[in-house]
Amino acid sequence: MPEGDTVFRTARILHRALAGRRLTAADLRVPHLATAALAGQTVVECASRGKHLLLRLRADGGPALTLHSHLGMEGSWRVYAVGERWRPYRRDLIRAVLRTPDTVAVGYRLTRLALIPTADEAELVGHLGPDLLGPAWDPAEAVRRLSRHPTEPIADALREQRNLAGIGNVYCSEVLFLRGVWPGTPVAQVGNLTRLVTLAHQLLWANRDRTVRSTTGSLRRGEQTYVYGRAGRPCRRCTTPVRMDTSAERITFWCPVCQPDPAHPVTRRSP
Repeated sequence: MPEGDTVFRTARILHRALAGRRLTAADLRVPHLATAALAGQTVVECASRGKHLLLRLRADGGPALTLHSHLGMEGSWRVYAVGERWRPYRRDLIRAVLRTPDTVAVGYRLTRLALIPTADEAELVGHLGPDLLGPAWDPAEAVRRLSRHPTEPIADALREQRNLAGIGNVYCSEVLFLRGVWPGTPVAQVGNLTRLVTLAHQLLWANRDRTVRSTTGSLRRGEQTYVYGRAGRPCRRCTTPVRMDTSAERITFWCPVCQPDPAHPVTRRSP
């Protein structure tokens, strides 16, 4: 599932493959961009902003442009050498193809694709809170934004990109478990928001270079998370079955003993 670490890594891969190169062809397979002519544009850089990708372009004598994409739940970009077989080769999944003399970048299942003047990027990403993997990460600002909604459940507040950018279902569940916070806890009742956002930053930072995400320290299959994806399986700390909530189209996992709901306490089972 693409979250801030995945998007950061994708931006770096695209930057290394395309930056400084001139596009020989571009095929944007969404109706509103079907006629966009990007051949001849030079890729300046590719950067991430939370869960957003910004591919910046420049043409001699023309305005700087940004190709904006969002990976959504299943999107990805892959880079191939010219002539290399694309995997998966499903035309119906492809939303963008960018070609240079020696490289092809292919965007699959992109949920959003836009082409705007670079000067107008704020229209698409200006609402975002501090980027957990950005050079200007500001935990104090993240805490300030979270605190503006004191009655909102902390799980929803952490995933609200206007508060801080980069957290999705995985990191939300894992951070709250590690801090022993029930996901439904109102923001105002969370003991130390600074520690919470600092831990989130540390976890995303630790995974920014890895293709296999881990919050436990183990890269072995089935051992990479504490609670995420483990509904009904024993908590790694107390053996109580992990619970899952799917309300509001967001998935949250938690341990009812390690992260107690004050209104419905659960007693740890005897060994």
